[in-house]
Amino acid sequence: MKKILLFFTIFLLTLSVKSQPAAVRKTVKSVFTLTTFNKDGSLHASGHGIFVSADGQAVSTWTPFVGADHAVVIDADGKQYTVETIIGANELYDVCKFTINARTLPATLASSPASGTTYLMHGSNAKVDTRPYNISRVEKFMNRYNYYVFSQNAPENLTGGPFVNAQGQVIGLLQRSKKSGEAYATDARLAADLKANAFSLNDPVLRTCAIRTALPEQQDQALLTIMMTGETVDSLKRQAYIDDFISRFPKAVEGYSAKAMSYVDAGRYVEADKVMQTALERADKKDEAHAEYAKVILQKQRYHVDKPFAPWSLDKALDEARKAEAINPLDIYRHQQAQIIYAQGRYQEALNSFLALTKSSIRGGELFYEAAQCKTMLKAPDTEVMALLDSAVAACPKPLSAIAAPYVLARGMALDTQGQYRLALKDYNLYDSLMQGRPLSADFYYLRYKCETHSRQYLQALNDIARAIIMTPDEPTYYAEMASLSLRVKRLEDAEKAAQRCTELAPEYADGHLLLGISQLELGKKEEARLSLLKAKELGDKRADEYLKQIK
Repeated sequence: MKKILLFFTIFLLTLSVKSQPAAVRKTVKSVFTLTTFNKDGSLHASGHGIFVSADGQAVSTWTPFVGADHAVVIDADGKQYTVETIIGANELYDVCKFTINARTLPATLASSPASGTTYLMHGSNAKVDTRPYNISRVEKFMNRYNYYVFSQNAPENLTGGPFVNAQGQVIGLLQRSKKSGEAYATDARLAADLKANAFSLNDPVLRTCAIRTALPEQQDQALLTIMMTGETVDSLKRQAYIDDFISRFPKAVEGYSAKAMSYVDAGRYVEADKVMQTALERADKKDEAHAEYAKVILQKQRYHVDKPFAPWSLDKALDEARKAEAINPLDIYRHQQAQIIYAQGRYQEALNSFLALTKSSIRGGELFYEAAQCKTMLKAPDTEVMALLDSAVAACPKPLSAIAAPYVLARGMALDTQGQYRLALKDYNLYDSLMQGRPLSADFYYLRYKCETHSRQYLQALNDIARAIIMTPDEPTYYAEMASLSLRVKRLEDAEKAAQRCTELAPEYADGHLLLGISQLELGKKEEARLSLLKAKELGDKRADEYLKQIK
């Protein structure tokens, strides 16, 4: 009996497909089922879609991806593939485009609006279902695409299935009203036309899904994406982006240097060297390959000098930079050599090179700033260092922008060190302005706080130490500084709170207990003050005795 029922079911399904035009049946191979999952592997959502290219590009509705961690598709032959990347998504029209790593049979998309009867397809292999649907109306949008409303309702489990005209062309993907069950479809071309760009990485819509975004097709845009991944994605995803870039642009050196840098940061120097050797073999521009090799070595020698790797040294980096210049005599390669010479501690030679380059085609603030660093290391007079820092700022385009910010900050710090607090504060404020609302570090606010304190600008100083605390709430020194300044301006309750927090974060920090005792004494809390001051004395702060004498 079971065999009879199975035969009858297959017969009906086959009849359903064969009763439609042959062109419609050909589209079956382009249809897939989609399943998305949560991070723990549990089912998140499901749907359908179609392939739109031979290299694994696919389109479906976007809703199943929202909040998902990963996804798979099962094609018409029952083969399962992992969704690799998201190319793009349109939240308003609920469509998306993504990739799998496979050769696929693309569907043909209709270029003109359909009318009359269309066919909704879903399923895979022997379980293919094709249902006729009548178009109720067609609406045009964005001057190119068609939006279809159908006269019948649709089951919930068919979402994303393609509607196909009599010629086997896909006109759109099924979407369904949750309330009424009404069937409608957005033109499949809208999803197929989606493209990745350099800013897809930070697209708030795409960020609702954990699957990484695709690299843009253009090399410069793809490179910008690689640069942006350094601060926005975890190391595994970043490595996937870099590998994708190398695969797509095998003759571009930037992918290899990015991969090598990641290996350097992980302490995997042998792998980093092999990657750069590959870059030298494959790169079209050999000068750039040598220069990037020098850059990678310099990075390692600057920041991982405690971990020796025999094949690499600053001499090796300098040799690679000179090879780059020998192939293509550019000023940027001479600049790189000067930076390596500086790292070697040959400050006078580096100074001569930086100053010579200020008369070259790459004249800019950075060269004067680097020359000032050389002067500092050579213990030159402050006036000579300041003159170069002034030139660094002056060499920047006007009006000043964030490009000038590092040099303005460096000049401010030099003035601060020289005790010229008013001038230093002027530069600190200019730096803050040039950064145009970008988040600044707690170190900067602490630096400006101390300068403002020297300048007796106590209100501004309190604001800056508060900012430093907000950015680094577990640093006891900042609370001690706030308590000290609050005492000076007679904000006694604020001083007590700040000092109390300091002692909680650092129980063995004598200053915190001393400041707490002083603030409590000023508030008339003599017994609490006595205990705090005794603790400070116990921790070795001899100043506590002076205040203990005031408690009777």
